[in-house]
Amino acid sequence: MKFSLIVDVSLREGIADPEGATIERALPALGFTGVTNVHAGKSFRLDVEAPDEAAALAKATALAERLLSNPVIENATARLGQRS
Repeated sequence: MKFSLIVDVSLREGIADPEGATIERALPALGFTGVTNVHAGKSFRLDVEAPDEAAALAKATALAERLLSNPVIENATARLGQRS
């Protein structure tokens, strides 16, 4: 079966996020007030062939940990997604 998945990659707690901080500082100038705690990350969408949902998620998680993220400073999570 083919499963559509999304892998989200974000910085681990305690790792500086200069991109998120820059976005947060720019928001008031654009008229967005009251927005705090901005964090930047990456999102990957992919299709995986696997016998079942658990196997597809396991394959995507392994791919995320070995290729799509730096496990020293980033967290990666895989979840089912929908293709448009």
